Amino acid sequence: MDKKQQAEAVANKLRLREAIKDKSLVKREMIAGITGFFAISYIIIVNPIILKDAGIPTDLSVFATIISSLIGCLIMGFWANAPVILTPGMGVNAFFTYTVVVAMGLSWQEALGISIVSSVIYVLIAFTKLSEILAKGIPDTLKAGITAGIGLFLVEIGLEKAQLIQQGKNSILALGDMTKPATLLAIFGLLLTLFLFIRNVTGGFFIGILVTSVVGIVFGIKDQASPSVGIGDIAKYGEVFAKGDFSRILSVPFVLAVFSMTMILVFESMGLLEGIMPNPKKFKKAFQASSVTSLLSGILGTSPTVAAAESASAIESGGRTGLTSIVAGIMFALSMFFIPLLSYVPQAAISPVIIITGALMMNQLSRINMFDFSDWFPAFLIVVIIPFTTSISTGLAFGFVAYPILKIAAGRQNELTVPTYVLGALFLCDLILSALL
Repeated sequence: MDKKQQAEAVANKLRLREAIKDKSLVKREMIAGITGFFAISYIIIVNPIILKDAGIPTDLSVFATIISSLIGCLIMGFWANAPVILTPGMGVNAFFTYTVVVAMGLSWQEALGISIVSSVIYVLIAFTKLSEILAKGIPDTLKAGITAGIGLFLVEIGLEKAQLIQQGKNSILALGDMTKPATLLAIFGLLLTLFLFIRNVTGGFFIGILVTSVVGIVFGIKDQASPSVGIGDIAKYGEVFAKGDFSRILSVPFVLAVFSMTMILVFESMGLLEGIMPNPKKFKKAFQASSVTSLLSGILGTSPTVAAAESASAIESGGRTGLTSIVAGIMFALSMFFIPLLSYVPQAAISPVIIITGALMMNQLSRINMFDFSDWFPAFLIVVIIPFTTSISTGLAFGFVAYPILKIAAGRQNELTVPTYVLGALFLCDLILSALL
């Protein structure tokens, strides 16, 4: 264990009050928080664009996205003392828009109501022993599969942002156009960031983002379309604040949507936190922080927040305490005044950090017993289905349903616990309902 790893191990055990007293630690946590913010900053642009299809005004959705992320990061930092960034989730915002509103025909106000009810259930689970029972019910092989699956998902996101892969004409994916300036910039950024990472340069990820962005500005590479919004638009924020509609709370569509969204919120957050948390002892409070923020996000006028997979970038940059998430929260607050400037940080500058982080998470594959098919195959399903469907909850569903089936088929029911059966049954119901919705 080198000095950097020793320092991170010590920081893992420090309380927030103790961490603030260590200047070198504060510096590292600040760099980690800023790195994590830039890795997930695209959510400020992308989330409002997706929610626009549900009918939520883009200029107001931007503020809802930023405010919910700011509050979530502060709660995570001060309550859980964990280096995790909370933002509206990419999978759940698609469910909110394209399943609940577009496919089921509910209004965006009703979708907010569904988010709030689902989050109340999430809070009840997080603050009771149910969270510990469910967490302990996840077999180690599936935990490793979850981490690796999220890692591969991040690699896919990073490669897409770098335009190194694209939708193929005769295949699912194809190699991108290697002559595009943005792609060449991403390759430059990847090589630079890899060099800094291999050399253990402090703040290497942040330096990579900064230098690649500067090169992009010099060559006029600007690929993010920022919403036309100014801080003055916040005066109209009341149009989306506390607008949840519960008038059809007992209707079948409402109840089915609540069940599916609850499954997404609880198990996507649980799986991701289990996968990236450097200190497992902080899981319960981090899970609680995620649940409370999810509830608040529905009131604030956006789709539910979850732990961002890109938090792994902050953790790989040395983030170990709540200072990381607090710094990220401050960055979200500042971004409210500089939304158009985010377009000067091209996706090509962010993608190398996401690719490397994803690759590092995939080393969890080494923890899976590849010689036991009943262990390996459920984890394999999680690893491949998460990136192929771009849905963490769907990947979890297939893995958790397959695990007890294969153990029973192998005559090894003694390896199964009651929570394993319950989780398998719940995820099976989720898959069935998702197919019917």
